[in-house]
Amino acid sequence: MYNKYSLKAEEFIDHEEVLASLAYADENRDNLELIDQLLEKARLRKGLSHREASVLLACQNPDKIQEMYDLAEQIKKDFYGNRIVMFAPLYLSNYCVNGCVYCPYHLKNKHIARKKLTQEEIVREVTALQDMGHKRLAIESGEDPVHNPIEYILESIQTIYSIRHKNGAIRRVNVNIAATTVENYRKLKEAGIGTYILFQETYHKESYEKLHPTGPKHNYAYHTEAMDRAMEGGIDDVGLGVLFGLELYRYEFAALLMHAEHLEAVHGVGPHTISVPRIKHADDIDPNVFDNGIDDETFAKICALIRICVPYTGMIISTRESKAVREKVLRLGVSQISGASRTSVGGYYEPEPEEECSEQFDVSDKRTLDEVVRWLMELGYIPSFCTACYREGRTGDRFMALCKSGQIQNCCHPNALMTLKEFLMDYASEETKKIGEALIEAELKNIPREKTRLIAADHIKKIEEGIRDFRF
Repeated sequence: MYNKYSLKAEEFIDHEEVLASLAYADENRDNLELIDQLLEKARLRKGLSHREASVLLACQNPDKIQEMYDLAEQIKKDFYGNRIVMFAPLYLSNYCVNGCVYCPYHLKNKHIARKKLTQEEIVREVTALQDMGHKRLAIESGEDPVHNPIEYILESIQTIYSIRHKNGAIRRVNVNIAATTVENYRKLKEAGIGTYILFQETYHKESYEKLHPTGPKHNYAYHTEAMDRAMEGGIDDVGLGVLFGLELYRYEFAALLMHAEHLEAVHGVGPHTISVPRIKHADDIDPNVFDNGIDDETFAKICALIRICVPYTGMIISTRESKAVREKVLRLGVSQISGASRTSVGGYYEPEPEEECSEQFDVSDKRTLDEVVRWLMELGYIPSFCTACYREGRTGDRFMALCKSGQIQNCCHPNALMTLKEFLMDYASEETKKIGEALIEAELKNIPREKTRLIAADHIKKIEEGIRDFRF
């Protein structure tokens, strides 16, 4: 029985409710009167339910799809302006005891290089990331209680926060590790993490158990209920995501929104972020084996509808996707992207030898961070390295209240400009710096409050004088 208030995975992600929603969508895919009503409701910026969203996803009318895209673009501007937050992943270890059939880190893969960064190696990797200009990391690790215990993760976080090189510093560490206990989530919270991220991979229980035949990840309920334990442990910013391509995308889309509705209903806080990865080639993994892949146009539509249906959430796209795909979905709702990413264990300090390949998946966008930043600015976006909300306590319901009301713009826009200024001063090429300086000068004028605008301009001047880390 479907119950979004339940703490049981099979009740807040009820299989029959998903199927009923898809059937309802099929019945109404050409019901233009209903679709117009849903689009009108979505214009209120309060979101749509999983069943309503499924109707829009099923709709194939080109004019209505264009309306969805236009609305997604406007909602993105209303909530996040033209800012794009930058981050990089850092893989700590690829030791893993699970048997996930879509991931090269699975236990039976005997030819992938198994690696685990020492604390000294972490210092080198993070220094290299700082020297690019990164301020925000997402740390990743396989599930292995012997090689990657929680104590190792906590020590690594402490090491990352301790590193200072020139003007560099990692100001916020987000964590993407396996589902764990309430006690361990409390430890992560105490360590000062930002967002806890965990991809569901697939919400279809039968498929989930086949895709995870062995290891602790086989337990569907324990994995799916992880965000509730994280919230109980005090982590109020959590990030959802499915791996599109494993199961039918319409099923995953509806269930993903059901998970967001569950978090909002039970905890009063929906997902801080939603990621939209697609399965890609990696070591012994052939994505063509999975017959549920989605084309670029369907992928764009999914991104647009997530933005419409969960307007407050941050949306993340990684370097799994090409420059062209990333450019399209930036307009439709994506608010965070990675840059100059490595999906190997390490690889930032020095390139990984080909015979020691430890990548989790192939990277499509191989540009440097400077090139990505310049590209974003040429498209009219403000690359932001801001972490102020985490550090000022604007997390969970406090962040959501500000975001939903639009007041967050009064902090985020000037913070983005100030962190961009730091990047330009410390790391940018001359061409990027020239474009960035003109962008900052123009965007300062768009800060609505005169007092805020004057303070931001003063801080930017002080950044030129060598002072760092201003924030509203």
